[in-house]
Amino acid sequence: MHQLNYLIEHFGYFGIILALIGGIIGLPIPDEVLLTYVGYNIFLGKMAYLPSLLCAAIGASGGISLSYLLGVKLGAPFLNKYGPKLHITEERVNRTKRLFMKMGPFLLFIGFFIPGVRHITAYLAGINSYKYKKFALFAYLGAFTWCFTFIAIGRILGENWGAFGFYFSKYSFFLILLAILGFVILYTYRRRRRVLKNV
Repeated sequence: MHQLNYLIEHFGYFGIILALIGGIIGLPIPDEVLLTYVGYNIFLGKMAYLPSLLCAAIGASGGISLSYLLGVKLGAPFLNKYGPKLHITEERVNRTKRLFMKMGPFLLFIGFFIPGVRHITAYLAGINSYKYKKFALFAYLGAFTWCFTFIAIGRILGENWGAFGFYFSKYSFFLILLAILGFVILYTYRRRRRVLKNV
């Protein structure tokens, strides 16, 4: 809490951009809590809504783009060598690879909502030579939706925003499972619908 307050007070909107770029590439920054805190500052009138949302989207998009570029230029050896230093463990990489195989570019969108996964999806997209246009469509849409969602939560909760951080860290595993389950259901439904159209 103290670090978030320092970041906002001393660096303002630019601090949001820097923190999210660092958080997306793997630095230990509580991204969702930061965005919720930004929403709380909007609730208090200390920050303006549109500049905050814009800076958050720029930061998240910048971070995911940097991760993609590292994947394209440096490939798997970089991830294997420096991943553990950025808290990107081999277990997380393997889990994300399995999800990526099943969901493809859709994981770039939904991965923002899954802690420990969003840090890796762009690396994998770069390593697998995903076309930039395909990457950008899903990744930037996911970045904006993710920022909008958590800033909105902070605005709505107001003075109770701190409770969100506690519950999110405590139940994030269940939220991950819920997000994956929801996406699998949606993906299966669309796939079956496509098959029925072709019959």
